[in-house]
Amino acid sequence: MYYIMKKIDLRDRKILYALDVDARQSFAKIGKMAGVTKSAVSYRIQRLEEEGIIKGYYTFIDGIRLGYIVLRLYIIFQYTTNDLEKEIVAYFKAHGNVVTVYSLHGRYDLEVIFWIKNINNFYSFWQQTLYRYGDYFQDQILSFYIKYITYKSSYLQNDNRNPGHAKLTDIMGGQKPIVLDPIDYTILKSLASQARTPLTQIAEQLGMSSDTINYHIRKLIQAGVIQSFRANIDYAKIGYQYFKADIYLKDYSARNKIIAYVSLDPHLISINETTGSSHLELEFHLPSLSHLHNLMNEINTTFPNAMRNYKYFNFQHIHKYIFLPDEK
Repeated sequence: MYYIMKKIDLRDRKILYALDVDARQSFAKIGKMAGVTKSAVSYRIQRLEEEGIIKGYYTFIDGIRLGYIVLRLYIIFQYTTNDLEKEIVAYFKAHGNVVTVYSLHGRYDLEVIFWIKNINNFYSFWQQTLYRYGDYFQDQILSFYIKYITYKSSYLQNDNRNPGHAKLTDIMGGQKPIVLDPIDYTILKSLASQARTPLTQIAEQLGMSSDTINYHIRKLIQAGVIQSFRANIDYAKIGYQYFKADIYLKDYSARNKIIAYVSLDPHLISINETTGSSHLELEFHLPSLSHLHNLMNEINTTFPNAMRNYKYFNFQHIHKYIFLPDEK
């Protein structure tokens, strides 16, 4: 996919960073972080939105905390056409339990993530899918998320290795699920794809006070259901590609040391722990594929004989991206 890269300065980058850490914070607070006035923040954000660099704002919700099983599907296509692939993408997007759909380039062609509560219902859907499209799947790989860690987009401020490159979310299975009351669920639905929705607007929808809505949001944050409010940034337009590296280890005991080392890299955006075949799943925003290879070589040099090999792909297009199923 071809992108025209947009020119942004350090203040723009600081604004993007601030919005990605907490998209609900005030323009005045963002201005203090970016070193500009409140009115300048408003102007710059409007420009970034108009240029498509900011595509929206979403709420990062912990589905596991809500009792969902998070399942990932990778698909490799065969015998397809562009129109058929679009049809398959639309088919997955329309499913109420699908929260994300990505087109990929590399070892896989499509990634689909489901939040499910009934494995039998999913299996029934999967049988229907194979009946309908199975001939066009050269391979399909199903795995389950155990843990998902995201990191702040520190590279927007500084490309150097940074001990302060901190976690933003830390989702882990094994906790007792939380049962939402109708008010909590309605608030989550309002915020899931519009994280900057004003309290007054949600309050008007529910016929409640803003203080009551604020109380429920804080309760959801404290319970770990709401992990963060983030900006949906088109990173390709500012010169970055979204890469995934699956590392296969020769010495598994080195895994935690590698994680500690790579966690200092400001381009690391997430670590996935799944039932997949690789031993370590790392995601990065990097300027180019050569940067990914250099980083993998750096890890291999720092930890000799720890890595067996690695495989990679990059995310080409987001078709669906929301952290709350639209179950019927």
